[in-house]
Amino acid sequence: MIAIPAVDLRDGACVQLVGGAYAEERVRLDDPIGVMRNWEHYGFRRLHLVDLDAATGRGSNFPLIRDMLAEANVPVQVGGGIRTDDRVEELLAAGASRVIVGTRALEERDWLAELAHQHPNALIVACDVRERRVTTRGWAHTLPVDILDVVEELSGLPLGGLLVTAVHKEGQLDGTDLPLMEDVVEASSFPIFASGGVTSMQDLRALEYRGIAGAVIGMALYTGALDPVVVAGEFSE
Repeated sequence: MIAIPAVDLRDGACVQLVGGAYAEERVRLDDPIGVMRNWEHYGFRRLHLVDLDAATGRGSNFPLIRDMLAEANVPVQVGGGIRTDDRVEELLAAGASRVIVGTRALEERDWLAELAHQHPNALIVACDVRERRVTTRGWAHTLPVDILDVVEELSGLPLGGLLVTAVHKEGQLDGTDLPLMEDVVEASSFPIFASGGVTSMQDLRALEYRGIAGAVIGMALYTGALDPVVVAGEFSE
């Protein structure tokens, strides 16, 4: 399993939110490129870059993302408000290793299917989950479907993986939703990337034991709850 630091962008800064609530910002760092370089320095071999403004319809950090991709020395997966073919192609051309699609991909499956076949294994579908229900539009809208139903419906597509975020655990520093992640891994033919609530080495080892391909870590790294050197050393592939 690989550990992947999250670099969440808001108004040109790197931030961390609590519980998926845009008003609950706990961490703000004004140099996202410097943050990215720090994670690379600690030995992390992949980064997770998200445009929160685009995800919630408040704006776009695309020029900054393009600059960060040009500066990156490790693969970077990029998500947040990506809802057009052109933006997917722009990000891949700019150097994104994977593009993460969520809201439109889940709400318009025909669009996702066509895009996935145009870019096989280059897309990761983001499934933001609150109490087993999938949310879209920056956590503002809840779809009337269970996450396991979504996993089954996507099973025939040439995707690069699924990113499952336990939104109810996001930024809380009280552990991840292991039963959720275990069920998704068992139901999926794709690599599963887990996010939300990862707080300790025990959390990471438990996710690895359950077959998770990668764990996206935010608040625990930014607050020092996890030692980045130790995490990067143990979970590097």
